[in-house]
Order: sequence, then structure tokens, then C-alpha cells
Amino acid sequence: MLYNSASDWTNAAQKRVMLFGMSGLGKTYVSNILRASGWFHYSVDYRIGTRYMGEHIVDNFKLEAMKNPFLADLLLNDGIYIGSNITFENLAPLSTYLGKPGNPAKGGIPFPEYTRRQALHAHAETNSMLDTVHFIDRAKRLYGYDNFICDTSGSMVEVINADSPADPVMSQLCEHVLPVWIEGSDAHVEELVSRFAKAPKPMYYQPEFLEGLWSEYLSNNALTEPDVDPDDFILWGYRMLLDHRLPRYRKIAQRWGVTVQADDMAKVQTHDDFNTLIARSLA
Repeated sequence: MLYNSASDWTNAAQKRVMLFGMSGLGKTYVSNILRASGWFHYSVDYRIGTRYMGEHIVDNFKLEAMKNPFLADLLLNDGIYIGSNITFENLAPLSTYLGKPGNPAKGGIPFPEYTRRQALHAHAETNSMLDTVHFIDRAKRLYGYDNFICDTSGSMVEVINADSPADPVMSQLCEHVLPVWIEGSDAHVEELVSRFAKAPKPMYYQPEFLEGLWSEYLSNNALTEPDVDPDDFILWGYRMLLDHRLPRYRKIAQRWGVTVQADDMAKVQTHDDFNTLIARSLA
């Protein structure tokens, strides 16, 4: 690891970490605290939605606009400009593009198109993770930042082979950042499921896992694709997705990094609190 002891971390002139874990457990919350304290905040989701998926997202907006004669005429005559206003805190444009499979009348998209977009996201996420190294250099060289926080997507685990010590993404990243897994308790998982049930949102899945979920859902409910309620499908699969990710998060932490409890991370109020927490985890 980049830091092998509490003293390594405490005495390091440059502190560089990568937070990972389930969405909703505080990665961006802590990253914002550190950014306010002079750390460079690199958001993988933001990089995905701007550098790699931005054109696809805007094209999807334009496709919808072309269905409206009034907007179509303005768009064809360059009378309006359509863009994505994605931010670190608002990733709705990216989620909207990923979409949900199922009945178009209920906001769904055909499953083949859904899997095509999933593949684009996988490519974007892999490259955005690897871009961390470039931004570490950029943050120091251009702006003079010594400390660096990489705020990953909840789906980072889907583009990493947690069983392989030679995984190309983690093999490179662990030379430059300390991976820190924010581990949630059973109570946190139940809270995430409850929160998701109130507002189901698009997700990214491993292709084989997604195919299995889709086939099982259609079979269990005796449905064909056009009959699927998109929100019902992703809500049904969400808990299984969490269960699928959990052991692989743990393997990543055991092989390449450290683990902190979500309750402890939630208590972080300052960069000193964060530094103390990481030192304790390394110890």
C-alpha cells in the first residue's frame, strides 16, 4: 500500500486516498469536507458524466427535443442550445441517460438499448478510474495541491476483478492512492433499500449479473419485455445488487486498502478528524 502504517500516513507530506463503497454512505460528504480544507476533490462520477458520457447524454436530450416540433425547429436552426448541467452533487443527467429497462410508456427503454448504454458506462468508469493518476499530477503541477481525494462511484466494484491481484485498475491505483472502503452495517443497508424504494434510480450492473436478473424477473412474473414496469424491476433487483457487491468491496479492501465503518466516517467534521480516522485504520 502507499501507506503501510499510521506513522507513514501521519508523516506523509502528500496524503492521497480513494473512497469507495455503496452510494449513500458518505463518500461525497467527506470529500466535500476535505475540499473545503484544501484537498483536491476528484469525482469519478463527474468525470464519467462529462469527459466520457457527455456527448451521449446531450444527444439523448436532443433526441427527446426532436419529438417536439416547436423545439425541433429551433434545434435545427441553431435557435436553442441544449447542454448537460451535471455537477458533483447533481448527477441526474447521467442517471437519466442510463435509464431503466421496460415499458416505454412507463419511462423504460428496450433491454438491448439498455445494455448498450451499460457497456458505454463500463468503459467510461474504467477510464475515469484510471484518470485518477493524471489528476493527481495535474492537481499538484497546476494548482499546488498536496492532498488528494478520489470520490468513486458506487459501481466501481463492477469494473474491477476483486479476485485478481493483477487487476489492471487497482494494480495501478494502489501505487498512487490509499483505497478506503466505507463499510455499512446491516442497518445502513436497510436504510439504503428504504431510500431507494422511495426514489428508484438507474444503476450499473456487471453484464452477466444483469442478464441473470432480467431473465429471472421475466420468468418469475411471467412477463415479456414490453410489460415490465421499469421501477419495479430495478427495485426488485436493488437488494440483490447490494448483496452481490458487498463481498467484492470487502476483497478489494483486504487486498489493496483499509476499511472504516460508515458510522465512524459520519462523525468526521474536519480534515483532522479524517486524518485521525485513517491513521487508526492503518494501525
